[in-house]
Amino acid sequence: MRLRNVPGSRDVIAESPYTIKDETSRKGKWNEIFGNDNPIYIEIGMGKGQFIMELARRNPDRNYVGIEKYSSVLVRALEKQEEEQLPNIYFIRMEAEYIADVFDKDEVSGIYLNFSDPWPKDRHAKRRLTSVQFLERYEKILKVDGHVIFKTDNRDLFDFSLEQVEEAKNWELLNHTFDLHNSEYVEGNIMTEYETKFVAKGNPICRMEIVQKSR
Repeated sequence: MRLRNVPGSRDVIAESPYTIKDETSRKGKWNEIFGNDNPIYIEIGMGKGQFIMELARRNPDRNYVGIEKYSSVLVRALEKQEEEQLPNIYFIRMEAEYIADVFDKDEVSGIYLNFSDPWPKDRHAKRRLTSVQFLERYEKILKVDGHVIFKTDNRDLFDFSLEQVEEAKNWELLNHTFDLHNSEYVEGNIMTEYETKFVAKGNPICRMEIVQKSR
């Protein structure tokens, strides 16, 4: 899907008090940024922010960081945050592969991956956010009992993701479903922008939850 360019979006992001700049200098200091010791949850590839902002509304005792690489998408989340000014959420514009440079060991309590880019060509498999390579990155920042929750409508990507969890040394599959909205795991589910569209079309949504094994 072609993303529509939003003129001036990078300037808006640079000037917003809700975006973190020089993010690598914040590693190990996120409790100072939020001003408390509440657990931190992140969404990688947050799009326009519908999902993570709803999480922030529902859970004021948790902190959230939304990560998005596309300026033209992130700026839409900033528009919402300007109106709501939720105190427990910040945003970063960055590439996901550098995640371990931004958060310290055991600094993150949970990771959400929603409708990630499937990178369909085999040569790009390492770029998929559920690849073994990315799971290794998550190990560097997640607490031992920290969960990763992944949702997608792409069955091929989901099958690949299940295989990667099995291949990875330090991860355990807690649960999964090939049809979230007709399963027990739909209770409390927050839909993303994409999910709303896909469900309206009758597309089944796949979901898995994984956790690190004890070190």
